[in-house]
Amino acid sequence: MIKQIKGVTISQVAEAAGVARSSVSRAFTRPDMLSPETVTRILNAAKALGYVPNHTARALSTGRYGNIALTVPDIANPFFPPLIQASQMEADRSDFCIFLGNGSEDPVQEDKLLKRFAGQVEGFVLASSRLSDAQIREHASQHPLVLINRDVEGIARVLIDSGTGVWQAVEHLARLGHRKIVYVSGPSTSWSNQQRSAAVRDASEKFNLTAQTVATIVPSFEAGKNAVDAILKTGASAAIAFDDLTAQGVLAGMAERHVIVPKDFSLIGCDDVLGAMTYPALTSVSNQSSEAGRVAVSLLMEILQAGTIRDVRHTLETHLVIRDTMTNIPAEFALVD
Repeated sequence: MIKQIKGVTISQVAEAAGVARSSVSRAFTRPDMLSPETVTRILNAAKALGYVPNHTARALSTGRYGNIALTVPDIANPFFPPLIQASQMEADRSDFCIFLGNGSEDPVQEDKLLKRFAGQVEGFVLASSRLSDAQIREHASQHPLVLINRDVEGIARVLIDSGTGVWQAVEHLARLGHRKIVYVSGPSTSWSNQQRSAAVRDASEKFNLTAQTVATIVPSFEAGKNAVDAILKTGASAAIAFDDLTAQGVLAGMAERHVIVPKDFSLIGCDDVLGAMTYPALTSVSNQSSEAGRVAVSLLMEILQAGTIRDVRHTLETHLVIRDTMTNIPAEFALVD
């Protein structure tokens, strides 16, 4: 058994593994150049000795930093922490670290973050980017880049098809007897919002429902709460919110106005990150944020390994998760056309 040594050098790892110094370096930077058995032997020796690669020195000699950047529009939104965690775990499999940037729902801030990260990372993952297509293409021309929930042709992207789940939500409301519904929208620049809005519109036409939109600028608890008066003025009997956080605000606002969900009003969220924790438990459209993060980083690692841009469009399906915030149409809405 090899004893752990402080300040372990690459030469000590090479000696313990019975290989050349260059092989140790390749095991951490270009493992594809060695046999799997040799890589395993080197990594086991490094682990036993407590060896940690010097990423700064590696970057100076190879131009490879061992870092990638991940940006999200709102780190406080509960949709993103599982995505961030899965991204970090996938990056760690390739011995990469993640620099995390919070765009604060502001394309100017997001653009500034990417420019600051550019000199320290090998590639980007942009989750729900608020940048324009032209800005995204500009950054992609300078660094390998993978998108999550933005569909830009020619750039690798992972898309959560929430339209499928939202269609199911509208269909289910129609079966319960609802005839007038509201979509509480998210940011106008959000690809997910555009998909969900289109699904509400198309499904409502299919099932002969009247659908109106109540707009919010930023998806948040306060935005949902503040939207309640506008929702009630439409005369709708049900609402589909852009995300669970907005839906939670709608729940609170309804309670303040003594509108009981689901007895008096039905409510559906999207992303299913808070559904099981609200009272009553929120019906929501499932999300695959963890899988989206994992797949996006995996794609980026493949691009970095191959050294070529890949036009990949990876789609993840969603479905409706039925809980306690939907019921048959309330009696007071029964005669509404």
